[in-house]
Order: sequence, then structure tokens, then C-alpha cells
Amino acid sequence: MSAPAEEKFTREHILSLHRWHDKLLSFRLSRPDAYRFTPGQFARLGLPLENGGMVWRAYSMTSADWDEHLEFFSIVVPDGLFTSRLAQLKAGDEVLLDSKANGFFTVDRLPDGQDLWLLGTGTGLAPYLSILHQPEVWQRFERILLVHCVREAGELAYRDEIAALRGHPLWQEHGDKLRYLPVVTRETVPGALGERIPAMLASGALVQAAGAALTPERSRFMICGSPAMVEDTHRQLMKMGFRLSRLSQPGHLVLENGW
Repeated sequence: MSAPAEEKFTREHILSLHRWHDKLLSFRLSRPDAYRFTPGQFARLGLPLENGGMVWRAYSMTSADWDEHLEFFSIVVPDGLFTSRLAQLKAGDEVLLDSKANGFFTVDRLPDGQDLWLLGTGTGLAPYLSILHQPEVWQRFERILLVHCVREAGELAYRDEIAALRGHPLWQEHGDKLRYLPVVTRETVPGALGERIPAMLASGALVQAAGAALTPERSRFMICGSPAMVEDTHRQLMKMGFRLSRLSQPGHLVLENGW
């Protein structure tokens, strides 16, 4: 990822870091007063290299668009050019922030429907945490179904934060609309589903667990995570009669690869 020009980024500081798992962490950055984004968009973050260069990576915001900080959710790759450096940082350390948020993975790209399905794997959960801080999302849909698929139970991050969303004062009267469906594919975990998302769509297991029928008239989908999951889920939904939403032709689903 190419670096933005010097005047196009700001130098921010880490406010806090949280380890969810040996492979997962979240971190908060200071937020410039002028920084604006739409929930679902991503920021470009930069860290220095030993040779004097910079490495840049894209991260979806998990924080609300009104928060005074910016929060991000990251996988940790031991030999990764960016994340191996990120994992060594501490509060007060500097991270570069591209001055402009990017991306089109936003709810306003979907036409009205009754059920909003938020399908994610791993750190693909991140944009949904930001999206679920939009009061209009809670008002617009009758049901919100958050499906988070991971390999191991310890990777089910933000569970307490997700549960707390139901009681948030800005949309408390709509809190019962949210249904959280955790999925763990390599362990048997009480209360969690156990198959990949596209497989459960094909078999009907996801519909049964959610108690929500899938129809083009009522169902809207956001899909974010590993490229394999995004592609396989997209293909399965196309077989079921759903189509990608485009600017020129609104459809039923929008996509974002988590890495």
C-alpha cells in the first residue's frame, strides 16, 4: 500500500491496547478533530520501517463515528511486516493516520428491507461494531443478525460489548432486535454454531438458528472477512436469488474482504 503525501496524514498516539487472544488485539488511537468517517469505512495506518521507509495497512474502525478516539481490531501475524511491529507498541507510541477515511462498505448502499444480516469472520467483525453504533440502523430494520465465525472460542472478541449494545440509551427501545450468533469451527462450544457460514446458508442451519427466513424482499446482507468466506458466501447467496448491490443497481448484499 503506497504512502500518502506528508500533508495527507497526521501523527497520532496509541491511547490503549487490549489483547483478546495471542493472535488478536485491539487498540485505540487519538483522533484529530477534523477526522470524519462513515461506519463501515476504513482508515490507512502507517508504521516506520528500520530502513527509514513506512509500511501502511487498512483497518476498519470499530469505534462509533462520534467517539473521541479511533479504535481498531487486528490480527497479529508473528512475521507480518505491519502487525509484528504493532504488537510491540504501547500507550503513547506514534502511529500515522491517513487524513481521509475510505471504502464503501456502508449500510446506506443497501435498499430498505426487514432483516439486516451482518456476516463476518475473524477481524471482519470490526466494521459491524461501528455500524451498530448508528441509531438509524436500529430504527431502520426489524431484526439485526450478527454472525461472527472464528476457529477457536478464544477468538470470539467483543462479546460483552456486543451484549451491552442492546441496552444503549440511544436505541434501547430497539435493543431486542439484535441477535448475536457466534460460530466456532474447530471446537465444540456450548451456545455456538459449528460450521462455516456458506455451508450453513446452503443447509438452512443458519436460518434455523436465527429464526429468520431469507427472501430477496426482506433480507439484506453485509459480508466481511477472509477472501474465501466472502467469495463462498457471495456465491451461495447468488444461488439463493440474491444479488450484489451496485451504485447503478441496488441489490441485496455488499462485500468487504477483511484482508
